[in-house]
This record gives sequence, structure tokens and C-alpha cells, in this order.
Amino acid sequence: MVIKINLHVRCIVLFIMLLIIPGHTAFAKTVGVIMTADIQYYRDIHKAFIDGLGKDVEIILQKPVPDPMSWTNAARKLSGIGASVIVSYGAPATLTLMKETSEIPIIFAGVYDPESMSMTGKNATGISSTVPVEKVVRALSEISKLSKLGIVFSKSEKDTIIQVRDIKKCEGSIGFESVLFSVTDKVNKEEIKGVNALILTTCGVGMSNIKDIIEVARKEKIPTAALIGGGENAGVVLTVIADPKEQGTELSEIVKKILGGDKPSEISLKQPKKVEMLINNKEAKTLGLTIPANILNSATKVIE
Repeated sequence: MVIKINLHVRCIVLFIMLLIIPGHTAFAKTVGVIMTADIQYYRDIHKAFIDGLGKDVEIILQKPVPDPMSWTNAARKLSGIGASVIVSYGAPATLTLMKETSEIPIIFAGVYDPESMSMTGKNATGISSTVPVEKVVRALSEISKLSKLGIVFSKSEKDTIIQVRDIKKCEGSIGFESVLFSVTDKVNKEEIKGVNALILTTCGVGMSNIKDIIEVARKEKIPTAALIGGGENAGVVLTVIADPKEQGTELSEIVKKILGGDKPSEISLKQPKKVEMLINNKEAKTLGLTIPANILNSATKVIE
């Protein structure tokens, strides 16, 4: 049974238990979790994680908005209560945690190219969510002619900058020019124009404002692709992601090992084995586009 409890309530409970029963703590194991912006992809990973954990542990969940101060506050709260392990979804939360604590084990999932950000080490390990970016861009180019490809990213999220780099590497071979749309606390809908297609990185702000992005894309007849799940039902035409169920299941196995006494430095970084391609064919038809048969046949899910 997994027990969820409010952070402030937990502190009061622990204090009372320590007063009433000296030497006794309310819970043997505490797992802190940081889930940026309550993004659907992270929720899907979290569900698989909880399902696979299978231990009597206390889960303390933090859902910071996607900005540096909120990530820092969440990391400090979980460090301050002495969590046995801290789980983080996405690179920004993980990198913030690594700055805030070098002692508490940090186990991550939903992180694009963690090797490039040196995210494994003494107290951190997890599972990568890297997907083949060139495959995504090529599929998008088959759906719609590409000459200018808009990229939604955030300068405060290092992994999205790496994704921009990887997308730009495809410019010569596929034949397009990248147009960068950097977002901060919200999306400027007036800026997103003059492109043939739009690709969303794992940017937390972008996914928090997915409805606004899709609204613009529909108005401008721009097909969209994403490297993070959660927007496929909102209208993202092409989504390519590391399977969230696999992410959460692998995450739970690593956390169980850590709770059993293993050290993060002894557990190698996991690579995703399952990659999903989600097609919103209904949205494509709304935009007047025809998804090629080879892409539809390769999809793991097609929304009609």
C-alpha cells in the first residue's frame, strides 16, 4: 500500500509520534517526488511508478510550476524533510535537485539525453527518455512540406536547448530552416507564425500552455509534433515519446533497489527500449492534411 500525505500534515504527525512514542517514526521509508506542472506525460510515468513500487512507503508529491525558483523550493522541501529517496520527472527538476543535495539518492525519469548534462554520478541515476529526433522531423516532413520549422523551447530548461541542437543537426539532410520560439512563463501566441510546422520540445512551459499553442496552430494551419506526451489529445498531430509505462516501471525497480540499500552509483543509467508514435489523424484532417500510410502503419496509437 502506498500512502500519500500532505507535507505539512506529515510534519505534524511525525512531531506527535516522536512525542508519544520515543524512538518511533511514523514511516520507515519516505519517497519524495517532483512532478513539474502536473504534465500528463509525467502523470502517466508516475502512475506506472506507483503501481510498480509495491512497498509500504510514504509518497510526498510536489508539483512546482515550471520556473527555477519553484523547482528550487520543491527540492529544498523534500531535502529538508529527510526523504529516503527523491524521484524527479524531467531534467530541470533533476538538475535542481542535484544542486540542492549531494547525499539523498535522486532517481529520475522522463529526461532527454541525461548523459549530455552529466546527470549520473554519486547520488543520481535513472532512465533516459531520449527518442530519435531525426525520425520525428522526417515524419513531420512527410506530413507537411518543411522549409521553416518552428521549435518551442525554454532557455531555462537545459534539455530543451539540447533538443534544439539535435533538431538543427537535421537541417541540411532534410532541408529546412529552424525558427526558435523561446518561452518563459507563458506562450506569446502572436510570435508563433511564419512556419510550415511546429515541434514542441519537452519544455514545461510549452506543455503547460498546450491549448494556446494548438489554438495558434489551427488558426495558422500548422501541423505540430512533440517530444513529450500529453498533447496528443489536445491536438498535437505527431507525438514520439519513450513509453511512459516503461519509464515508471523501470523507475520503481531502481527505487526499490535504493530502498534496499543499493547506491545510485552502483546502478547504471537505463535506456528506453520502447518508443511510442502517437498520431492524431482527426487533427490532421482538420488542418487539411493526409497522413501517409507508412506513418499511420508505424503508429502505436491513432486518434480518429
